[in-house]
Amino acid sequence: MAATLKPSLTVSPPNANPIRFGCFPPQCFVRVSKPHCLRRRLVLPRVRQTTGGGGGLIRCELPDFHLSATATTTGVSTENSVDQVQIPKGEMWSVHKFGGTCVGNSQRIRNVAEVIINDNCERKLVVVSAMSKVTDMMYDLIRKAQSRDDSYLSALEAVLEKHRLTARDLLDGDDLASFLSHLHNDISNLKAMLRAIYIAGHASESFSDFVAGHGELWSAQMLSYVVRKTGLECKWMDTRDVLIVNPTSSNQVDPDFGESEKRLDKWFSLHPSKIIIATGFIASTPQNIPTTLKRDGSDFSAAIMGALLRARQVTIWTDVDGVYSADPRKVNEAVILQTLSYQEAWEMSYFGANVLHPRTIIPVMRYNIPIVIRNIFNLSAPGTIICQPPEDDYDLKLTTPVKGFATIDNLALINVEGTGMAGVPGTASDIFGCVKDVGANVIMISQASSEHSVCFAVPEKEVKAVSEALRSRFSEALQAGRLSQIEVIPNCSILAAVGQKMASTPGVSCTLFSALAKANINVRAISQGCSEYNVTVVIKREDSVKALRAVHSRFFLSRTTLAMGIIGPGLIGSTLLDQLRDQAGVLKQEFNIDLRVLGITGSKTMLLSDIGIDLSRWRELLNEKGTEANLDKFTQQVHGNHFIPNSVLVDCTADSVIASNYYDWLRKGIHVITPNKKANSGPLDQYLKLRDLQRKSYTHYFYEATVGAGLPIISTLRGLLETGDKILRIEGICSGTLSYLFNNFVGDRSFSEVVAEAKNAGFTEPDPRDDLSGTDVARKVIILARESGLKLDLADLPIRSLVPEPLKGCASAEEFMEKLPLYDGDLAKERLDAENSGEVLRYVGVVDAINQKGTVELRRYKKEHPFAQLAGSDNIIAFTTTRYKDHPLIVRGPGAGAQVTAGGIFSDILRLASYLGAPS
Repeated sequence: MAATLKPSLTVSPPNANPIRFGCFPPQCFVRVSKPHCLRRRLVLPRVRQTTGGGGGLIRCELPDFHLSATATTTGVSTENSVDQVQIPKGEMWSVHKFGGTCVGNSQRIRNVAEVIINDNCERKLVVVSAMSKVTDMMYDLIRKAQSRDDSYLSALEAVLEKHRLTARDLLDGDDLASFLSHLHNDISNLKAMLRAIYIAGHASESFSDFVAGHGELWSAQMLSYVVRKTGLECKWMDTRDVLIVNPTSSNQVDPDFGESEKRLDKWFSLHPSKIIIATGFIASTPQNIPTTLKRDGSDFSAAIMGALLRARQVTIWTDVDGVYSADPRKVNEAVILQTLSYQEAWEMSYFGANVLHPRTIIPVMRYNIPIVIRNIFNLSAPGTIICQPPEDDYDLKLTTPVKGFATIDNLALINVEGTGMAGVPGTASDIFGCVKDVGANVIMISQASSEHSVCFAVPEKEVKAVSEALRSRFSEALQAGRLSQIEVIPNCSILAAVGQKMASTPGVSCTLFSALAKANINVRAISQGCSEYNVTVVIKREDSVKALRAVHSRFFLSRTTLAMGIIGPGLIGSTLLDQLRDQAGVLKQEFNIDLRVLGITGSKTMLLSDIGIDLSRWRELLNEKGTEANLDKFTQQVHGNHFIPNSVLVDCTADSVIASNYYDWLRKGIHVITPNKKANSGPLDQYLKLRDLQRKSYTHYFYEATVGAGLPIISTLRGLLETGDKILRIEGICSGTLSYLFNNFVGDRSFSEVVAEAKNAGFTEPDPRDDLSGTDVARKVIILARESGLKLDLADLPIRSLVPEPLKGCASAEEFMEKLPLYDGDLAKERLDAENSGEVLRYVGVVDAINQKGTVELRRYKKEHPFAQLAGSDNIIAFTTTRYKDHPLIVRGPGAGAQVTAGGIFSDILRLASYLGAPS
């Protein structure tokens, strides 16, 4: 019985000793200055030389790889028969695969050995990758040699030293000597091979594959020695002796399961063992030429071995706890998925998720073998199981229909459009024939059912070649008008939602597109197969992360995150910031709402942050790190953060200039919340334009605090209208300041005395004329009238001003307060007349919907009327409607003060979070 070493050649020049080394490219031509350069004992076979002058041309004919019939210790002869023992198959086998990170150093190799030993399965086959970075180092050797860079020698020495040091830390005695002997022999052969590449200036694919695969050979040998040191039976397998694959393209191979199974039986006949350490990544062609399994080859090796052994499961050991619902680098709240179906894993892999390469799943699917993804650095984590779930799995029915999301960036969308395409057979074939001819990869296809257009996504680096090929192929159709355009849309990304239960769950697409719309993300193209394992959308590349976070938040109830900008850190704004600080923890833990204040700006200074301002120190930070206020830069900071899908600006000022920006902010997709009355009570045409934009978009504009501070005035009015009620009249005391004044304007007290008391208590504006003029109440009346459907302007309202006419021109608040007692008589007389009639004075705003008008006036009410029974600075609003005609609907409570106003704003913020997906 004869076994062989690796495919090998023996070449010898005339008058030279033979050198044995592994592989050569089939043929190369080398021009050298003097033939004597071949004296380095590397001589190519069948050399024919023609010399002349100072140089010569050497033609080197290099035969293909072959297996000889001479016996060695690691190979299996394909020519000599052996007494074959068929390898046992079935659930007694457990297959493990350890990647390069898992065997990255000596301690990690020991950890891997411990995992193998602790696996209580009867038989184990372990597939290992090269040590971390070694495969890259091997390819770098080839690149250096091809470019005739002499540093390949020092780079090869670094490879040797890395493995020599690791072996010395792991092994001793005969084991160390044996391994180092093999290592030095391999390095010597590699040096000869690389010298051949250096001379030729070229390496064939098979030659490169052979060189690159050495890392797996070394890591497998070292691990087998470590396991054997524990006293367990263990053999290492060079999978090039077993796995046979047929190359189908430059980056893919198909396993030959029949031939591989035969070779596995033959290998096991020679090396029976209950623990086998096998090399990943490498294999052989049917012609016995060494090759690799290409990208993610070690995972593929493990899957093939699992299928050949009919193993009970294949465990892929990595450096993460399992498969995430989204890329955790982009979505902090991504969760580990307990289970995935084969199809779900396949889809997520295709769309770029860090799961497995799609082809890895194919071998195990044939025998329904589960794949488990686990973390070698966190053995307590159960990982993710990829399998075929039972049809009637009750737990599966309870889980979210979408298992995960993935994105592919750096794509371009090509749209081929024209009326001449409809009903013309072969158009799609011609389009994609062009794509095939230039070697481009189509990621996604979408076609309108009318056949008027076809669009598809390709990698951005390939779009130029594709568009040129299409324009050339369809030049006549374009000139004749049968095709209207071939449009290239650059800077695109694909977002895919994946889930096996999507097909049987109504509303999945609705939820997906609603989440994107609420994040103000436009969809350029959509693709969905009838199996509905995935729904794919094309979006702008700049929206990729924002979109991913938005949809993940909606389906997985991860935190609804809002990027916030606070404008106006005055009395109300600072109170709001303190309330946000106090509630932040509760909102995160109990309501999954994460409010990130990325900016605070006043009229002169602003404070910006990329991750969120520490609200426990915002005053200090604003003073220490504040920069010159710039509203455009401030807005960009809040809205331009792609890691947070939703942004909101909170205007806590009374500034009309700030309010004039609302339309542009809403148009850009920025939500707006404000107690500022200027926008909603300003020019009617601007108000109508603002509300029209709000109704047509998914951007929200909330302003509950404009009328009742913390009272639900606007929401109550909308609730009445939306349920079909009709507003007849709205009447109310909606100024906390004026409510306080007239609640305390009793007995012998003068009006000026009460105003002075209110000013000293901080209940009025610094200049009380701003309250007494009635303008603030008038703005609230306009807002309520417009909400009720009336088209009124501020100029349309008659307003009873409480500022005596002679005092309107006072130069200062102090002068006004000094002269106000001179005019107490008029109001005192009105109060006396009211009291004599059993009534009280109240300053009210009125919306008369029947007569389409509004007023602001000082009115008298009976003492038993609800308006007469207020205390302090309370507000009260009475809604008279067709339903509440005899007994008006009354809303009453505190209507002034920083705490309640900030509370009203805070309530709007939470309402926005609820609309955007937070649990209600």
